[in-house]
Amino acid sequence: MVEKDKKQKQTSATAAFKVGAIALAFLIVGYQTALFVHKAAVARIVANRDTPDTVYIREIPEQVGDDGRDVGDTCVIAGQFGNLGDDGRDVGGPDIVRHNAPHSKEAQKIWSHAPKKVESFAFNPNTVSLTDLQRLGFSEKQAQSIINYREKGGRFRRKSDFAKSYVVSDSVYQRLESYIVIPKIDINKADSATFDSLPGIGGYFARKMVEYRGQLHGYSCPEQLLEIYRFDEDKLNGLRDLITCSAPKPYPFWEGDLESIKAHPHIRSASTARAIILYRDNNPKELWTIEGLLKAGIISSEQATKLSRCRLR
Repeated sequence: MVEKDKKQKQTSATAAFKVGAIALAFLIVGYQTALFVHKAAVARIVANRDTPDTVYIREIPEQVGDDGRDVGDTCVIAGQFGNLGDDGRDVGGPDIVRHNAPHSKEAQKIWSHAPKKVESFAFNPNTVSLTDLQRLGFSEKQAQSIINYREKGGRFRRKSDFAKSYVVSDSVYQRLESYIVIPKIDINKADSATFDSLPGIGGYFARKMVEYRGQLHGYSCPEQLLEIYRFDEDKLNGLRDLITCSAPKPYPFWEGDLESIKAHPHIRSASTARAIILYRDNNPKELWTIEGLLKAGIISSEQATKLSRCRLR
């Protein structure tokens, strides 16, 4: 009887061991399956954040009228690649901003902790997102430092400004330098706040730049900034690599009436305006030139120099 009990106990122990072993095997397989599924899910989330959901936004500056005022809202066109080259580098033109499709907080958390592949693509350090900074090879902390600098009013005016950031190492800058795109400020479309952000300008000159643009009906070249009182060559030279000048609408000069001719900042005289109209009425159209007005003694050589810079019709 005792021996029979022992055998039963051994049989029960063996059965229990087998059940435990099978349960452990299922547990291991289940754990490995769950781990595999988790890794696959993370890989899928990370993969979906790389290319498929990237949208390029081309920001078109505000439209400015002849008086220097805005005549239309900023236009944003999604899905256009602007002037990006085949390798993703910018080849000039409007600002290109990368935007990504929205994701859940859970997916974003998984992506932020997953290993990142380092990419190189065209970006504006003044608008690039936290996510794209991480794509460019910055850690989350480094990327946040760049965002914090911008949020406190900091601005990268030149590529060299980005290189001076303490979170941008020399090796990273060398890799990204050719991809940095900082659009120039169009002096025919910028507002006073944008002008104020330029080095050496300040509030006074920012207002004068907008006011004088309205009087001219648009700048024809950056050198016309020198016609603003106390705006000198040093100030202009400090801006040349930061600004551009789009073609303005022609000023109604040759086809204008007395008031429009008189209103031009290089005329300012009713008698001179009447003399221009008299000259126009008594000469063929091919002689309607600034040089013709100068030879006729209607304008001075200084006026001729300044008017020759203007786009007139």
